[in-house]
Amino acid sequence: HVWLTDDQGEKMEDVDPVAEAARLLGTGMILAIKGLGGFHLAVDARDDAAVNRLRETKGREEKPFALMVKDMAVFRRLVNVSEQEERQLRSIQAPIILLRHKDSNAVAPSVAPGNDRLGIMLPYTPLHHLLMTHGPDILVMTSANYSEEPICIDNDEAITRLSGMADHFLLHNRDIYLRTDDSVSIELAGVIRSIRRSRGFAPRPVFVQSDGPSVLAVGGELKNTVCLLKDRFAFLSQHIGDLENLEAYDFFKLTADHLQRIFESSAELIVHDMHPRYLSTQWAEQQEGIPRLAVQHHPAHLAACMAENKLEEPVIGLILDGTGYGIDGTIWGGEILVGDYDGFERAAHLEPLLLPGGDAAIRAPWRIAYAYLHQAFDGKVPDLPFLQEHDCEAVSTMVEREFQTVLTSSMGRLFDAVAAMSGGRQEIRYEAQAAIEFMQAAGQELNSEVYDRCFDTVDSAIIWKIKPLIRAIANDILDGLTLSEISRRFHATLVEGLVDLAGKVRRQYRIDSVALSGGVFQNQLLFENVIPALERADFEVYTHSQVPTNDGGIALGQALIGRRFLVDQELKNENK
Repeated sequence: HVWLTDDQGEKMEDVDPVAEAARLLGTGMILAIKGLGGFHLAVDARDDAAVNRLRETKGREEKPFALMVKDMAVFRRLVNVSEQEERQLRSIQAPIILLRHKDSNAVAPSVAPGNDRLGIMLPYTPLHHLLMTHGPDILVMTSANYSEEPICIDNDEAITRLSGMADHFLLHNRDIYLRTDDSVSIELAGVIRSIRRSRGFAPRPVFVQSDGPSVLAVGGELKNTVCLLKDRFAFLSQHIGDLENLEAYDFFKLTADHLQRIFESSAELIVHDMHPRYLSTQWAEQQEGIPRLAVQHHPAHLAACMAENKLEEPVIGLILDGTGYGIDGTIWGGEILVGDYDGFERAAHLEPLLLPGGDAAIRAPWRIAYAYLHQAFDGKVPDLPFLQEHDCEAVSTMVEREFQTVLTSSMGRLFDAVAAMSGGRQEIRYEAQAAIEFMQAAGQELNSEVYDRCFDTVDSAIIWKIKPLIRAIANDILDGLTLSEISRRFHATLVEGLVDLAGKVRRQYRIDSVALSGGVFQNQLLFENVIPALERADFEVYTHSQVPTNDGGIALGQALIGRRFLVDQELKNENK
């Protein structure tokens, strides 16, 4: 049974609820619509005023909105879509697919500002089909929540939480037991790859090579998922989200209990990230009577890629992301590991540099850019154009005194620094915005020229020196190179540098297999060029497709490492 209410939840009598909801959408109204795994907030995607009002009420300043389109005819007018992408769109999972748009004027400019892709899905419930028969043929359909809070699932909860955000509510009486956001996929290097594995896919298992004891892995802090490993099945939960508030934490706890209950399995071990302040780590530490294991973030990425590809022997792992708490207390993120489920060695990594102010720097890439320049030029920072916008005195003091700073080898932070110093995004409104726009500035092309690469060896680990790279880029900026030219040259340098590092590690360890993981590999330009470059160097390359390369996949890796730990412990006990 379906009904329509006003913004206070009062039922509107004597109207066809679906037809009236469609009419209201056509007049610029924001509707909260109950779906399969939660509520959406919907507006007419061609109405820029309505889309901007939704941004304001939802607290989502610039992050692209997802769209729902009536049918494939509308799809083809809006975006370029391959046969493989169309099959995925029409599948029973019906995910959002990120596609390059044909005409940037086909929808309101505020739908996906500064982005050359649109996230689009087809209607996947009868109510969606009815609504789009009566109303606009392209709707913004975004999760019904305030920014970073869990999606609403209950009628009363929605009216309470969304009052003031939605003008009307389209409700039904089918209860939703567990929140499930829309899944998101993208085609990269000819394969459909998961970016967010949720509705339609979870908790369908990932089949793994090994059998053994049951393990519960609780993921990390961002893009959290939970994984229950039972027999040869890895049951990865739906997308839980960022564990930054009480509502998300409660959802996380419910999901951890739910997986064990519905699959009738009690974990013999709980595996969590090494970061002591992650809420998932703190939850694990509170569980009494169950052994726990802390696993470093980047071996978990490596193990996730190995598990998905059913690998057992040690591999070289190119693990590139933004943040991971390292075993030395610094922030890792540009790592070349060698290992398997039993352990790893940090064979190579980016040169660690001081990051000023932690989260404040991540939100303001110009701070990272200035700090990296300060270190690269020994305090004599060249007068680059981007510096005219900022007061850098506080950042300079932090770097000089090493006050409220942390060393990081993060590739994500290097992208932020180079993007900002080249004149790109100075402050971000959503995760990886600076890196995404910097990639898009390259126009899908690499430069034939690359920056010189300098390597060193410290304590048997190969170090890619970043300071010379920063100095070379700064000189190009002073010589007048554009943002696009620097982006193309920077990406080309990363491709060649990563192949160089993999080759150096191969010579030392005699391993020809390479696994790619970490959120940086969502960068299409880097990903689609580094794979063939590695293959030309006679590497066997393994990547993600079933589970996200970002932090949404690390619970899978944690679980496999945890199982191997239990098996090894049992063997040790038998041999005593």
